[in-house]
Amino acid sequence: MAHLFLVKDIAFQAGLSTATVDRVLNGRPGVRRQTEMRVKAAIAELEKQHAGAIGSGRMLAIDIVMETPQRFSDAVRAGFEAEMATFLPGVFRCRFHFAEVMKPAELAHLLDRIRLRGTHGIVLKAPDVAEVAAAVARVDAAGIPVVTLVTDLPNSARIAYAGADNRAAGETAAYLIGEFLGSDGGKVLVTLSSGRFRGEEEREIGFRRVIRGRYPDIGITEISEGHGTDAATGTLAAAALAADPAINAVYSIGGGNRAVLAAFDMAKRPVRVFVAHDLDADNRALLAARRIGFVLHHDLRTDARSAFRAIMSRATALPRAVTPSLSSVEIITPYNMPAAD
Repeated sequence: MAHLFLVKDIAFQAGLSTATVDRVLNGRPGVRRQTEMRVKAAIAELEKQHAGAIGSGRMLAIDIVMETPQRFSDAVRAGFEAEMATFLPGVFRCRFHFAEVMKPAELAHLLDRIRLRGTHGIVLKAPDVAEVAAAVARVDAAGIPVVTLVTDLPNSARIAYAGADNRAAGETAAYLIGEFLGSDGGKVLVTLSSGRFRGEEEREIGFRRVIRGRYPDIGITEISEGHGTDAATGTLAAAALAADPAINAVYSIGGGNRAVLAAFDMAKRPVRVFVAHDLDADNRALLAARRIGFVLHHDLRTDARSAFRAIMSRATALPRAVTPSLSSVEIITPYNMPAAD
């Protein structure tokens, strides 16, 4: 398997040991097909990054670490890769580490591995828990800047947050649903992927505040810990619908929207209004099909640009740190959906 890279670089990109990568590269027996495909994918990713760096100036290698459903990580990858090209000749090389569910100890271990391996910066979407904050402190103590993405760790050593004002986004969702339901009232199913994420908690706080203050006839039922996956989220949604016949609207903070809609279909229940977050592939299709009414969207390329600039300011020792501004939240309907990157 021809390649230009050190075994340790391929192993780090693939999340495998150097011994395993060496067996794959040398065609030794006893290697699973899945492992071989991971090594090939890692080499392809490194080749893509290398091609962009040829002939350019200083290259800053950064690591994007996220616990998130694949539909959102795909959107983030596209946004970061599109934005990288705008920083030529000061090229960023991004190494992506995505998982749909990670235990805090696993996230902390990954951050420690990256710290020991070396990087110019880390962009992190992670739960706001003590283990992760401690790992961020160790990374910062090693002189490596950490920027949080879409969900913050405000009590950690991160240097900046790149993303939207999550509390304002929740308030916007409450306004849309409240004005739509009006005096008819009803109950909103609020879905969170997990209560461990500060960004989701902020959205829920904003939503509850406006509903309670302006639309007291509207109730709220919350489901959580489906981790944005269809199977778990669908099961939770079906149980909530069976227990409460008043639910007639959805504010999806945590995703799994196809499964939530399927639960309503199975229960033969209408959804009067459905507000979701993020223009990932699923939500684009559901919005175009009129299955959901509104998507609260913020530009992930703007977030990537903010993260890059914050890391660059630390890496190049600028006299004043760059503080990213919050991304604007847009209300997207089937009639103003921007083109996909």
